[in-house]
Amino acid sequence: MKRLIERYPERSHRLFEILIPLFSWILITFPLWLSFWHPAVVAYAVLTFDVYWFYKSFTLAFKGTRAFLTLTAHTKVDWLTLLKEKFPDTWQEIFHVIIIPEYKEPVTVLEDTLINLLKQDFPLKNLIVVLATEVKDDKRHETAELLKNKYGHEFKHFWVTEHPLITGEVAGKSSNMAWAGKEVAKKLRAENIDIDNVTVTSCDADVLLHPKYYSYLTHAFLSDPDRYFHFYQPAILFYSNIWRIPLPGRVINTISSVLNLSLLSQNDRLINFSTYSLPFTTVEKVGFWGIDVIPEDYHLFFKTYFQLGEKVQAIPIFLPALADAAESTGFWRTMVNQYEQHKRWAWGVSDIPYVLQQYFTNTTIPFWKKTMRVFHLLENHILWPTNWFILTLGSTIPPIVNQNFARTYLGHELAQLSSGILTVSIVFLLIMILVDLRNRPSRPAGYPRWKIPILYLQWFSLPVVSFFLSALPGLDAHTRLMLGKRLEYRVTEKI
Repeated sequence: MKRLIERYPERSHRLFEILIPLFSWILITFPLWLSFWHPAVVAYAVLTFDVYWFYKSFTLAFKGTRAFLTLTAHTKVDWLTLLKEKFPDTWQEIFHVIIIPEYKEPVTVLEDTLINLLKQDFPLKNLIVVLATEVKDDKRHETAELLKNKYGHEFKHFWVTEHPLITGEVAGKSSNMAWAGKEVAKKLRAENIDIDNVTVTSCDADVLLHPKYYSYLTHAFLSDPDRYFHFYQPAILFYSNIWRIPLPGRVINTISSVLNLSLLSQNDRLINFSTYSLPFTTVEKVGFWGIDVIPEDYHLFFKTYFQLGEKVQAIPIFLPALADAAESTGFWRTMVNQYEQHKRWAWGVSDIPYVLQQYFTNTTIPFWKKTMRVFHLLENHILWPTNWFILTLGSTIPPIVNQNFARTYLGHELAQLSSGILTVSIVFLLIMILVDLRNRPSRPAGYPRWKIPILYLQWFSLPVVSFFLSALPGLDAHTRLMLGKRLEYRVTEKI
């Protein structure tokens, strides 16, 4: 396989682009076509998946609860004082670069992000803000000048980069980050700042970092003997506008938030996502972010993993980073915006061919370790568009398609057995709901009391919401990849 991939890199890449989505389609449709010949095989496969889903639900609830308790405790720690006591001679030598990629973002959104950075308890003169703009944005100069004049003097530096889209690049966050990173490297050296003592944060334009984030990060960085192999990931919680968005958006973003929180307690599965930090020397060593990809976070992780080896992993930062859930003006436009955002996230499947090529050609990382890394990635992306169909329709199709099987005991009881397993899983959903209620921001003063019962009733809509705002956009992304129809980067609308 290694020789074939090295000999035919483009063909093998395209083959993987077809095979992964095709496998997703096979999983979705197998209860239909296989039930004609082997309905019992379908029945046992569906029941096995139900048990697997029960385990996944238990893990999510347990890990989410543990992460919530850890996060609650860590928000109360005085990380700056701890840092000064533990590293009195070195902590002030650490600088943090915050790259904020933006393209036609509302100025109010960018201002909120910068105002929030001013709340950091870590010295602001150790923070370097980089506004990474796009040349194709006609208002970039106006936006950059306004923000720099208003907030630039608060930080050590406020730099602005302008990314011109070059032939061979894919428009989006990743290519913009790559350009900004290279520009920052030049500026850091011109300022005689030791790059080994610098971290870089990829910060989405609407993300509000916790006020203790950089004191916590500095402590984690200096305490970490393998710091140059590690990413640092906070809990991305879509809570900034959670009380304002329509019901379907609240449901799907609550699930996403609890899932992100749960992943902090799963080191073997945790991969940097959305907003994260890593040593600047590390990102420079691996050649910065990819210029021809859309999913920059996962791509950078696996690019680093296969270049630097098995020590590469994401370290949890148990602090919240609040982000906006997808929103727009009006219900239907918000739903479209939410759909497009999840489709872009699901487009992370386009990175799997690159990962598989690296998996088969890399001979330095132990087989089992790299296999589990790739397995978790495949599991995540393949189940995204398929689990809804198996869980909701898988047990009802075999008896309908095959009447002989319907008259057997297994065929008669299949739907009830499946429903029983999934019903027990509701206990874990209730735990996740409680974690969410304890973790999300307090109810705004103007929020009508008569809407409070809806917060509980909304969960009955989960099967419908998860189909339209998770399974369908996931299947959309997979099908586009299989057919060779590339997805263009679309910035999530902000209001």
